[in-house]
Amino acid sequence: MKNYDIILFDVDDTLFDFAKSEQQAFHKIFGKYNLSNSLKLYEKSYREISNVLWRDLEGGKIDLAELGSERFRRLFLEYGLDIDGAVFNQEYLSFLGEQVHLVEGVEQVISHLSHKRLAIITNGYTAVQTSRINNSPLNGLFEHMIISESTGFQKPQTGIFDVAFRKLQLTDKSNVLMVGDSLTSDIQGGMNYGIDTCWFNPKYRENNTSIKPTYEINTFESLLEIVK
Repeated sequence: MKNYDIILFDVDDTLFDFAKSEQQAFHKIFGKYNLSNSLKLYEKSYREISNVLWRDLEGGKIDLAELGSERFRRLFLEYGLDIDGAVFNQEYLSFLGEQVHLVEGVEQVISHLSHKRLAIITNGYTAVQTSRINNSPLNGLFEHMIISESTGFQKPQTGIFDVAFRKLQLTDKSNVLMVGDSLTSDIQGGMNYGIDTCWFNPKYRENNTSIKPTYEINTFESLLEIVK
């Protein structure tokens, strides 16, 4: 156990259940376009396309704006649908920003950590992430929300951590902990920056990479055993 004064949190699949949020936003946007009959088929293809593009984003091969429109452009091309991917993406993001589904235990743990300095550091769209936090029970509990679209950097790039440290006026890395579900984004990003990391792994995934987090937890409540 170590005394961490500052804790940085990822958002999707760490604080929020992204799969549930995505699914509900999908139902709304595809229903609006009268495409609900083949929704499961579209969802499967979309996730395959999106996973590739998010890896490209982490690798610096594309930017967030390109990712948003490109994922739907590729999906509609695959199924021969004459829909503008960029327009569809904006409407989808509006629906996504309405989704507030916290991971089990998050609200209680964040409340217990109110004596710490807490901040968000997340890849994603500023309007979407801000809307979800502000409309959730977590509203007002974080000093800053550092979001990749606003900073021009995304995890695992060190630039986004530079922004976080400037906003929080930090110089000492020894009492900062990064908590997130992604080895390649959250944990690698924290390691690159020289801060301790906590891998949130509720599905008990095997880590077959060279990325080694400082801690690993399988329930969010277990974070209290590390930082209190």
